[in-house]
Amino acid sequence: MKKIFLSLAALMIATAMSAQIVGSNHTEYTEADTLRGSLRPERTNFDVQKYHLKLKIEPNKKFISGSNIITFKVKNELPVMQIDLFENMEIDSIVHQGRNLEYKRKFNAVFIEFQEALKKGTKDSIQFFYHGKPIVAENAPWDGGFVWTEDKDGNPWITLAVQGTGASLWYPNKDHQSDEPEEARMDIAVPNGLMNVSNGRFVGKTDLGDGYTEWSWKVVNPINNYNIMINVANYVHFSDKYKNLDLDYYVLPYNLEKAKKQFEQVKGMMECFYEKMGPYPFEEDGFKLVETPYLGMEHQSAVAYGNKYGNGYLGSDLSGTGYGLKWDYIIIHESGHEWYGNSITAADIADMWIQEGFTSYTEAIYVECNWGKEAALEYLKGTRRGVSNYSTIIGDYGVNAEGSPDMYFKGANLLNTIRSIYNNDELWWKTFRDYTETFKHQTISTRDTEAFFDQAIDVDLSTVFDQYLRNSSLPVLQLKEEDDIIYYRWKADVEDFKMPVDIIIDEEETRLNATSQWQILNREEAELDEIEVNDLEFYIDTEILD
Repeated sequence: MKKIFLSLAALMIATAMSAQIVGSNHTEYTEADTLRGSLRPERTNFDVQKYHLKLKIEPNKKFISGSNIITFKVKNELPVMQIDLFENMEIDSIVHQGRNLEYKRKFNAVFIEFQEALKKGTKDSIQFFYHGKPIVAENAPWDGGFVWTEDKDGNPWITLAVQGTGASLWYPNKDHQSDEPEEARMDIAVPNGLMNVSNGRFVGKTDLGDGYTEWSWKVVNPINNYNIMINVANYVHFSDKYKNLDLDYYVLPYNLEKAKKQFEQVKGMMECFYEKMGPYPFEEDGFKLVETPYLGMEHQSAVAYGNKYGNGYLGSDLSGTGYGLKWDYIIIHESGHEWYGNSITAADIADMWIQEGFTSYTEAIYVECNWGKEAALEYLKGTRRGVSNYSTIIGDYGVNAEGSPDMYFKGANLLNTIRSIYNNDELWWKTFRDYTETFKHQTISTRDTEAFFDQAIDVDLSTVFDQYLRNSSLPVLQLKEEDDIIYYRWKADVEDFKMPVDIIIDEEETRLNATSQWQILNREEAELDEIEVNDLEFYIDTEILD
């Protein structure tokens, strides 16, 4: 009973520890899952270049209407194209070179038939007209959909969160993380007196003369589909600067003074992240925090903020160490996603630990910058209480399935364990920055990540990654004593598992190059009960055998 209670407690912490939607391993999948998650010729034969959304938002009706111009390059002959749009949204027409195209719908997929197959190398576009009442989120951001609410003054306050559920909930796109548009433009018309804030740079506004004003924004960097965003409210704006990076903030008027004080953390965060991770990856698009009625999301260059202008995670410390109350979790975590999740993106959401594990590690990076390495290690160890070790970090490929919520803090502790294996902080930070720069603005896989960190050192990390990512349990360092001789080995799911680990005897640290085979601890006068595993730096289990 105690074990079950602790597992449930860990799961509750894990699902609460971020503003993102988290998933779990599935055992059954539908055809709709396959249509959404798999890559077939209808998707792979074209590469999206640009989205141009032109929409009208009608708050009283909870209704949107307009179009998306999808510009693409044909990679292989393309007779049929798959574009995704939730089946509750109505299609008005799909226009190509002035002619309406035929299409068929299946679940949330739209199969568009060209009159003649488009030739390889062609750059072309379609304009997709649609309307409808998009799904409403009951508890954003943990479920996807629109949020239609009001601020304290009774003004409409509208935004959305769709990670996991899918951007095709509200606009037509190729809804797969492997393909990002190189740029995007959002022309969003909202009732006069309200402002829309989207990603990238503000282009201008136009009074349409019908009680609506169109607010235009442009992104000039690759962007995830689920990051393209609208935020409609009676916002006020203030700004700052860090080096060459513009910092812009959009908040409700009555929160302006609180925002000015709380958002001072951003410049210190940028200083830390620039040093450890490299420059902000979307300088051309600027950096924004936008107040939202839900907790937060990593919307690229327009990070959603709803942490009530206080430190911690809604006033709590997810690590239980006290360090998590010294800074604003949503500012740090969601901004960390600009590097990991927005710049470096998992091509399949089965590999979402690349986004969530690395971003959770940026929390520890921020702690280390401000309070030192020991504090960061304590913080990371504290976050382990949010890890269940119940299912695997990596999900199933090709069916739009994330791995377990352990991808967050177990992923972060895996990275810290690898840092400890490196045993060379100068090399670690160089490799970390090189990884960030090498895969900047790219969609990648777990295998890409494994290979990069493995090639930097002589130690073979392959079994380490396999155990932590593809198996649910931790490796167990077993110790036993026979005839006054102490033996040690790894017990793990992965065959021939091997990983260095540090132990402490009489305040002296010793590195064991442990494998799955029993080895003798070559140290005289060591007592089994005096051996202490360095569990600050290595996330493992330990077992003493009789």
